[in-house]
Amino acid sequence: MSVESKKTREACCSKLKLFLVSLAFVYFAKAFGGSYMKSSITQIERRFDIPSSLIGVIDGSFEMGNLLVIAFVSYFGAKLHRPRLIGIGCLIMATGCFISALPHFLQGLYKYETSMSHNTQVNITENILPCLSNHSLSEKDDDIPDVAAVKACEKAAGSSMWIYVFLGNMLRGVGETPIMPLGISYLDDFSRHENTPFYLAIIHTTGILGPMFGFMMGSFLAKIYVDIGFVDLDTITITYKDSRWVGAWWLGFIAAGAVILLSSIPFFFLPKSLPKQGEEDGSDKSTELATGPEQEGFLPDETQDGDEKEKTVTFREMVKDFIPSLRRLFRNSIYSMMILTYLVVVNGFIGMITFKPKFMEQIYGQAASRAIFLIGIMNLPAVALGIITGGVVLKRFNLGIVGAARVSFAASLGSFSLLLLQGFFHCDNAEVAGLTVAYQGYQQVSYDPSTLLAPCNTGCSCSLKHWDPVCTYNGITYASPCLAGCQTSTGTGKAMVFHNCTCVGALMTPAANMSAVLGQCPRKSDCDFKFKIYMALTVMGAFISACGGTPGYIVLLRSIQPDLKSLALGMQTLIVRTLGGIPPPIYFGALIDRTCLKWGTKQCGGRGACRLYDSNAFRMTFLGMITGLYFLANVLWGVLYVKIVKREKKLALRNQAKDNGVDGNAPSKGHANISIGKNKEENKESSI
Repeated sequence: MSVESKKTREACCSKLKLFLVSLAFVYFAKAFGGSYMKSSITQIERRFDIPSSLIGVIDGSFEMGNLLVIAFVSYFGAKLHRPRLIGIGCLIMATGCFISALPHFLQGLYKYETSMSHNTQVNITENILPCLSNHSLSEKDDDIPDVAAVKACEKAAGSSMWIYVFLGNMLRGVGETPIMPLGISYLDDFSRHENTPFYLAIIHTTGILGPMFGFMMGSFLAKIYVDIGFVDLDTITITYKDSRWVGAWWLGFIAAGAVILLSSIPFFFLPKSLPKQGEEDGSDKSTELATGPEQEGFLPDETQDGDEKEKTVTFREMVKDFIPSLRRLFRNSIYSMMILTYLVVVNGFIGMITFKPKFMEQIYGQAASRAIFLIGIMNLPAVALGIITGGVVLKRFNLGIVGAARVSFAASLGSFSLLLLQGFFHCDNAEVAGLTVAYQGYQQVSYDPSTLLAPCNTGCSCSLKHWDPVCTYNGITYASPCLAGCQTSTGTGKAMVFHNCTCVGALMTPAANMSAVLGQCPRKSDCDFKFKIYMALTVMGAFISACGGTPGYIVLLRSIQPDLKSLALGMQTLIVRTLGGIPPPIYFGALIDRTCLKWGTKQCGGRGACRLYDSNAFRMTFLGMITGLYFLANVLWGVLYVKIVKREKKLALRNQAKDNGVDGNAPSKGHANISIGKNKEENKESSI
């Protein structure tokens, strides 16, 4: 090899490695921003006082952005400057993140819901009388609201500012569109095919670090009050464990936008194309985009023509070829089956990851910040380890399509088994008087639990709309100090204590402790043990499921023809994100809303975010839907595996007859070792 060709090879290798590093970093950046959005779902829901179904629409706006441009970007982008398009996409994503943070600077300070005017003056000595005071916030339920006043209040409170988050998230979806289809196809086109699984594992493992940092930052910011720097924190009477607490959600979007902006820079300095890895001396340009034996053996290019690939394709020709290319793509039954399987899996996964922090908060009594932290520090590293393990297994045992499909199917079955076990480890409902348990001492008295009223508090003229929980010494939570029948109070801020609570002492002696403190009571001691078992099961399930990620992706890549690769990956993203990304947060959220026991009240009146769920109904709804979807996914994986094995055997027999039994008799590790002469014959997908 000459000195000039050696220098060319080194330059090309360095550019390919630069692209690999840049793509890995942009996967980290986009995952960082996306996971932070997921971790902030609860904070956004509380800040704008919206139900879970609407927060599902906001979360799904990312996929809506993808839907707008994915088909065109995937098809036309493959013919254009792919690295530059990825860089432009990153700039759009960063803009979306900054727009999402905008509402914080446009609306007023956060005013959390309370049943009474808590004293905000630290040094004041006057006691608050919860039961006996004239409650200015205790409107009658049948009061007719002043429409003009409500509109003025909503305008001042910025109640529609969630639209900025919706639009910003949609813009983030538009910007992310080029990254996966153009980035993966660019890497697969110019790297050795035996290195592709390892490169994919590196990219996806680096990408998993993004959610780890995103969830950890979400956990950290969830403990910081939303208006930090603008209010005196000593006057705040709630803690980060309260269901009304809102963290500094806006700070994370600014940080995510800055990281994504930084990741865009290298792509503007990369070339449109590179010589294929191992062929940098240009001795065999005709095979630049050809596949290895495994790709050819599974799905040969039915219209392969070396002369056509050297032609300059015009825009009009690209448009004219779009529909025929789609037709060719979806006639591939393996590809179509893979799309359907991914669609079901993604429905379950998106629904699970969107509402998992809320699930941990409501079922196991965990604070939102701790739930987010545990997902980031335990589940996501397990996923990263699983992804890299799957890639190493593929490379170590040189598995082909059948072997990769077998690994993916086994991983899917294993994770599904652990998912079934999770339903057996759960905590009981939180004990809230009038909602989940009866008022003590009045079990035999006829009353409507939905009104939260009992004889011990009927004389207090309590508001039934607001959620301002207090915890008594016996572990029972009351919706407000007034509904607990508390007569007096001492202290200020978070240290406020309420005394002589008549509902608490209904069965007690006069000397009993009849006081209450702010906040909801913690769960029973055995709940913590059950939560640890639940987390162990989810971590093991995440690892096993991720082990099938890279093999499943290889099955997808090897099932499509080289010239359709970008289009196939783009259509997969379009279909899966449209039907698997947009609907799940909406229908999961709508069904979860049906399990709400106590709705909050907006600042301007009307129903706000849910404060307390029926944990048993929540668990059965949440886990039941995920289990059903994953069961269907396993059935589809089984059908797909059988289909792949049959077609691989059929292709092996066909080539055995064609090559006089020379190449078809040596089974390889996980698949038949098949060699097909290039340009010998035009094969159709139906004959594989």
